[in-house]
Amino acid sequence: MALRLPSQFSTPRHRRRGSGAAAAPAAASAGLSWRRSLAADALVSSGCSSSPLASSPSPSPGKSHARPLVTCTAQAPAAANLAPGTPVRPTSILVVGSTGTLGRQVVRRALDEGYDVRCLVRPRPAPADFLRDWGATVVNADLSRPETIPATLVGIHTVIDCATGRPEEPIKKVDWEGKVALIQCAKAMGIQKYVFYSIHNCDKHPEVPLMEIKYCTEKFLKDSGLNHIVIRLCGFMQGLIGQYAVPILEEKSVWGTDAPTRIAYMDTQDIARLTFIALRKENANGKLLTFAGPRAWTTQEVITLCERLAGQDANVTTVPVSVLRLTRQITRFFEWTNDVADRLAFSEVLSSDTVFSVPMNETYDILGVDSKDIVTLEKYLQDYFTNILKKLKDLKAQSKQTDIFF
Repeated sequence: MALRLPSQFSTPRHRRRGSGAAAAPAAASAGLSWRRSLAADALVSSGCSSSPLASSPSPSPGKSHARPLVTCTAQAPAAANLAPGTPVRPTSILVVGSTGTLGRQVVRRALDEGYDVRCLVRPRPAPADFLRDWGATVVNADLSRPETIPATLVGIHTVIDCATGRPEEPIKKVDWEGKVALIQCAKAMGIQKYVFYSIHNCDKHPEVPLMEIKYCTEKFLKDSGLNHIVIRLCGFMQGLIGQYAVPILEEKSVWGTDAPTRIAYMDTQDIARLTFIALRKENANGKLLTFAGPRAWTTQEVITLCERLAGQDANVTTVPVSVLRLTRQITRFFEWTNDVADRLAFSEVLSSDTVFSVPMNETYDILGVDSKDIVTLEKYLQDYFTNILKKLKDLKAQSKQTDIFF
């Protein structure tokens, strides 16, 4: 049975029922499209498109190949007239990417604030039981399989999109094709609000596939007509634990670059808190917001701070930016290493003379937030090292008590 779609998607009180692949996005009239011509090397693995593109012959294995000029284009389905359907509670939300560093904090915050949380999780051998333990509902779906998406949106008011592809996956598969399918489904099923997390300065780096795709997705979401909020992020404090704090404590090598890049890291708990404040603010609808921490840090400054808090020196291995560039050029030469080149392109930007930060005064004013309530990197790392060093001290004391021989 074919799904009929309401003509008024913006009516906040009404939805209708839908199921299965019937609501899956379909090729339709060119009512909504966004096209951007990209440089030949902007996207590595293939054209950034949800609809078929004219394909060029595949190169033979082991040979270099020229990248075709690609077009970032997608279309949303047309709507048919239908009477209003089932009302949906404004507290019902779907979190996509709920097992990630940011996604799990979004889930925790939503549950704490009384939302009915549904988490879209890929089928996996090890289920995300911790989400159920917290009180969320878990549904299995996969953005790379659009037919699995519609059922997860039934009864949902707001979608919060924290998802990104896994490192071993082609960037285009989830971050572009999957997101286009999700947005099209959300539009077709009358989702009332869509929150999309992007990357700061993504519009300034079309040479980086992930950043270009994020920018394409921003534009496609805007053109979809969905009520939305786009939030660009600079960096997560949580990522610094595994990258710097743990290796220093374990006396292992800490990897860094010789570039003066500055990043205004932010605690993902603060990101989640500000997100839900934005959801409740009517003046945030349709806005492009950038969340940045109180201060931008270089890699060396972060390492120095970790050394001071850990009370020991780091074994730093510096990778010159020139090596990253050379490695990227080599991996671009072969078809089967294109995805590696994609990731290295992002690393190259993060290792350049760039500042990933932005003044937050206007954002604080929109959200009604006091800057003093935002956690600083010093406070975040200090709390981490204090707790860890205390646990290590307690474990050492316990081990001494059990060292008794007869």
